[in-house]
Amino acid sequence: MVKATLAPVHLEEIGPQLDDLRDEVLRGLAKPAKELPCKLFYDKRGSDLFERICKLDEYYLTRSETAILERAAIEIAELIGPRCMLIEYGSGSGRKTRILLDHLAEPVCYVPIDLSREQLLRSASAIATSYPRLKVLPLRADYTQPMTLPPIAGAVARRVGFFPGSTIGNFLPHETVGFFGRVCDVVGQGGGLLIGADLKKDPGLLHLAYNDRAGVTAEFNLNILAHINQLFGSDFRIDRFAHHAHYNQRLGRIEMYLISQEHQVVQLDGIEITFQTGERTLTEVSYKYSLEQFAALASRGGFEVQRVWTDSGQLFSLHYLIAR
Repeated sequence: MVKATLAPVHLEEIGPQLDDLRDEVLRGLAKPAKELPCKLFYDKRGSDLFERICKLDEYYLTRSETAILERAAIEIAELIGPRCMLIEYGSGSGRKTRILLDHLAEPVCYVPIDLSREQLLRSASAIATSYPRLKVLPLRADYTQPMTLPPIAGAVARRVGFFPGSTIGNFLPHETVGFFGRVCDVVGQGGGLLIGADLKKDPGLLHLAYNDRAGVTAEFNLNILAHINQLFGSDFRIDRFAHHAHYNQRLGRIEMYLISQEHQVVQLDGIEITFQTGERTLTEVSYKYSLEQFAALASRGGFEVQRVWTDSGQLFSLHYLIAR
């Protein structure tokens, strides 16, 4: 079988620089309660592992959000209107993006933003091949920081951000407000943001979603150490750490950790980092919201909720917000 040729795309890159990432890692590991930036989950292997997580029986999030998108796509397209610029934060594989693009009226361009260079190019090229009349302008950047979009030729009626998958839950509440503010600046007054948010639910269901029987989430969590080794020449021994995730009911969030299985010293950029037996390193949080909590954060960040959809089990929510 002849493999289809993907359309070429021009990738713009605006960081972050490797030195900045290294400094962020070192700062996190120097804290009394160690932590690592979850953005470093997504090298090629991490991205592939996350795609496997999304297909697991226990991981309800992707199925629930996809069902919402498929059911509400026509209404969403009407709210967005014709000739939009679609800006996707953390674009991943682009599977959900296609549901939108299949229903939008004459979209002018698509700007996927991600840190994983290989997956970004692969996904952007696949979208460009499937939608040959659409301008596809991939941007490798850290979307948690302010950024300038590439220049666009052609009349754009509205800029709309797209942030699916409950990734917003990885931010602390004040970081969520800051993210909303930056997106407001990008889309401008009257611009939109279509965003997924996971809902509060039975802690037992949450535990299963982040501690799957096949151990894929554990592989994904441990892979952050392999990625750091590859980036910075550190000597983390992956087999000396173990995955742990639990729901912190007081804070309303999943917390994912790597637990040191023994007393050990890791070298990173000439710096010795000591881990005690049983010491935890936080790699990710995932906040779960009520609809009222999420609307309040959006309002503080400059958005008003125009429409909310949930799945039949009230597990997940999709919000269309308008910038004030």
